[in-house]
Amino acid sequence: MSTSRYKRKAEGKDPVTDESGDLAEEFIKRAKGKVIERKLVPDDAKLLTDVLSKALKAEVDVILLTGGTGVSKTDVTIETVRPFFEKEVEGFGEIFRFVSYEKIGAAAALSRATAGVAKGKLIMCLPGSPDAVRTALELFVVEIPHILHLSRGH
Repeated sequence: MSTSRYKRKAEGKDPVTDESGDLAEEFIKRAKGKVIERKLVPDDAKLLTDVLSKALKAEVDVILLTGGTGVSKTDVTIETVRPFFEKEVEGFGEIFRFVSYEKIGAAAALSRATAGVAKGKLIMCLPGSPDAVRTALELFVVEIPHILHLSRGH
């Protein structure tokens, strides 16, 4: 989720980098996962709703969103994604913020990172910074199989 990167890409300006997306993809591959699709989406609730609706119909296990989890007016990820959750994994955000607090101090409270399950899939909403993505995935990548197992009623 990045309006500025989305606009630069649409305008064909400068090579668009996505360090957080690259890092997330690297974590997924190291965990023996496969990236099915990767999209750059602006902070737009309708576009995100469309992308999420399609992803929930696809044969995927995890939907990982980076960016748009802060407190600015344009940060719409959490408000857009929460209605899709069948169950929210509140502890994810709590633990993420606790560990982040140990690293960066009170600024960790500005993140609204969260996770939840819908249609047997895990949806993770992470801040856009590479350090935040690294922190969240280092903490939780090992729990993904267990979360999926529980969410699918096994």
